[in-house]
Amino acid sequence: MDLSNLIALLGGVALFLFGMTLMGDGLKKVAGNKLELVLYKLSSSPMKGVLLGTGVTAIIQSSSATSVMVVGFVNSGMMKVRQAIGIVLGAILGTSITGWIICLSDLQGGSGWVSLLSTSTLTGVVAVVGILLRMFSRSQGKQHVGDILLGFAVLMFGMQTMSASVSPLRESQAFLDLLTTFSNPLLGILVGMVFTCVLQSASAAVGILQALASTGVITFAVAYPLTMGIAIGAALPVLLSSLGANIDGKRTAFVYLLIDVLGVVIWGSVFYAVNAAVHFSFLETVLSSMNIALLNTLFRLATVVVLTPFIGLLERMVCRLLPNRGPVGPEEEDFARLESRFIQHPALAIEQSRQAVENMAGEARANLEDAYYLIHDYQEKKFQFVLHREDIIDKYEDKLGSYLIQLTGKELTPQQNKTVTKYLHAIGDLERIGDHAMNIAECAKEIEEKGIVFSHEADRELSTLFSAVQEITHDAITAFTTGDLALAYRVEPLEEVIDALCDEMKLHHVDRLQQGICTLHQGFVFNDLLTNFERVSDHCSNLAVATIELESDSFDPHQYMISLKAARSHGFDQYYEEYRRKFSLPEG
Repeated sequence: MDLSNLIALLGGVALFLFGMTLMGDGLKKVAGNKLELVLYKLSSSPMKGVLLGTGVTAIIQSSSATSVMVVGFVNSGMMKVRQAIGIVLGAILGTSITGWIICLSDLQGGSGWVSLLSTSTLTGVVAVVGILLRMFSRSQGKQHVGDILLGFAVLMFGMQTMSASVSPLRESQAFLDLLTTFSNPLLGILVGMVFTCVLQSASAAVGILQALASTGVITFAVAYPLTMGIAIGAALPVLLSSLGANIDGKRTAFVYLLIDVLGVVIWGSVFYAVNAAVHFSFLETVLSSMNIALLNTLFRLATVVVLTPFIGLLERMVCRLLPNRGPVGPEEEDFARLESRFIQHPALAIEQSRQAVENMAGEARANLEDAYYLIHDYQEKKFQFVLHREDIIDKYEDKLGSYLIQLTGKELTPQQNKTVTKYLHAIGDLERIGDHAMNIAECAKEIEEKGIVFSHEADRELSTLFSAVQEITHDAITAFTTGDLALAYRVEPLEEVIDALCDEMKLHHVDRLQQGICTLHQGFVFNDLLTNFERVSDHCSNLAVATIELESDSFDPHQYMISLKAARSHGFDQYYEEYRRKFSLPEG
């Protein structure tokens, strides 16, 4: 085997890996965003998990991708480790389907029309159809089908290139001597493991072994330990994906390695122990590409069958190996939801973002109420709690903003684009509501430190204003989180009532100043409170407008406000009068 053959082999491996990736990505896109949600929602029992893991992995052509996705589920709290183990078992079995696809490269044509069945002809036809769909179809779905076909054609061409490049090895005595050493179980397992770790793909490693089988020199004695080593080496990408994950995410990744190691220990020990007693005659049997695909599938199937009943034991083992590090707060759990692994799966990423945004909204609303109550019952401990929660709200905005921006770079459906846009607008308003809540808490601290006491009339007016702000905050956040348009249409009339309330309260305060009932010191804090409550209602209005506008095909809040106030539509006047009566200021 000379340098040109080596370069051809490496080129074939590169084409094989690229084709497999292209085909897998196309399959995922054609399947849409439902695969991930199905995997998450329908893995309630171990058997369902195994079957789903097998099916999903067979579709996306990568056990690592499935397992990495599951690590993300567990890391974000969407799934328990026990559920994940079943899916990982299925993924380990499902990845063997690639070997059977590779067997198509063994198809040989005859003369006449039978030649159409040859691999080269089939690859050419698939490539032509794929490129036509990819270049000339306007349908996104058909373009993805084109990607699948092109990926398949590239994979087949890469396999053919590898097979052709290694064909001279059948005449190489050095290569035959090297293969003989691989029949040593420990050495064969080690070589298969290292080889797979370098390639980062068990399917590619099996594909290269199948290509070597075309030389007619790969025996069962060589293939079996290599296949076991390939199984262990496949765990490396999953382990790498768990870096930065929480303890349960790391456990899920580690269980992939644990299953493969146990499979090798069990079936390696059984096979070689029995062989020592009876001396199998088929060890020197030369294997074909199809034989290797069958060997790989049977080994993985046997591992899954023997370990599935012991999922609980596997969970206990991995928990012993990786013990807990202590409890985490609810906000840490929420931040864990924003899994970077889910960026490749927009449906999951958006669902996780939705839950985080809703929790952020709850934190902002709670902080506003706690800040108001400090005005009349100031406690330093409660003030520090408001300050701590404000830090959490700021972290929500930072992490959600970064996460959603990353998501906009992915291929999203029109509805997903709308949802991401809605969340991006919302987190800014929620963060500002949190800021104004903090400002109100600081006003309460100033009132406490300076011994400021509001007049009875000012207290009653503040109570009325806060009741209105409470209602607008509740309505805006509820409308935003539930998509309730009827409730969203009530927000803007209430916002105008709050604006009018603030203006009226400022005039009343001036009157009280002139009468000597209130002082300038009281006035500064009083006006600061009014300004912050008014700004909160403004941001609630923004949330409601975003909810309404994003149900249409465009997002233009400014134009919406102009048209709404000009037309006084959607019951605006009726709601305005209702709220004006409900929140009228008490007469002195």
